[in-house]
Amino acid sequence: MRKHDTRLWLTFSLAVLACTTTKTVPGVDSHSGTDHTPPPTSQAVAVAPQTQGLPPDAAGAPSRLGSSPRHGEWVTVHTGGGDSLRTWVVYPERSTKAPVILVVHEVYGLSSWIRSVADQLAADGFIAIAPDLLTMKNLPDGPDSVVAPLAVAAIRTLDPDWVQRQLDAVAVYGMSLPAAQKKYGIVGFCWGGGVSFAHAVHSPSLGASVVYYGVSPTTASLESVRAPILGLYGGSDARVDATIPPADSALRRLGRRYEYTIYPGAGHGFLRQQSGMDGANLAAARAAWPATISWFRKYLES
Repeated sequence: MRKHDTRLWLTFSLAVLACTTTKTVPGVDSHSGTDHTPPPTSQAVAVAPQTQGLPPDAAGAPSRLGSSPRHGEWVTVHTGGGDSLRTWVVYPERSTKAPVILVVHEVYGLSSWIRSVADQLAADGFIAIAPDLLTMKNLPDGPDSVVAPLAVAAIRTLDPDWVQRQLDAVAVYGMSLPAAQKKYGIVGFCWGGGVSFAHAVHSPSLGASVVYYGVSPTTASLESVRAPILGLYGGSDARVDATIPPADSALRRLGRRYEYTIYPGAGHGFLRQQSGMDGANLAAARAAWPATISWFRKYLES
């Protein structure tokens, strides 16, 4: 195996572990607990108070999708080599062409929550494109709570180089849309956060990356980063947060732009589970989402 391949596999494996392992450090939220489990389907689930201008939490996602005034549609993106991805695309309501944002899902696959995040990005003025990177695994259709454990197992089998090639193809598709600008960014969550950081290593044409609680790539791979990266992390997420300082030091030495915020008390998956961690997750979400939109507007709209 080549050194480059080894680094990608290491980053990929760390991303999966960070999103699926159980708590081993006192005070760190459990990734298999309430802050990072598939949303139950019971009507008794507490929905975090919806803040205007934010994505909903996981429990509020179906309602958001059902009431959205924006145009969302399923498309099939042919990505080469006989592969294709089922992809959710949401268009903003604007009179000018819009930048494209790729939305990379968590270990739980292309859930209704990820689709609701795409809807909010469209509300903020972007063409949001969320590819199902597990399309070729032929998982059954069903509610998020049924699909999620199957997705976790399937995602461990993905080749990180293959994932990056799929994202390249989806970006090309997105920027070819008549309503799109020839600029794109990427945002990812949990496993997808690590993928969105790795995409900044991989793609010289990327305009901006936002990483939600995803592990950082190995420092040896960071020299190829060109896009500005924004990292948004929970303070009670020690395993992911431990990967921040090495990346920060390496990117500073290289003169690359990497800014990050660690939100005190917030857990892993805070945007998805806004009712968790005694209010800290909601506070983090209310700060992180406006920072996300400002980042994309700064680097993709100018």
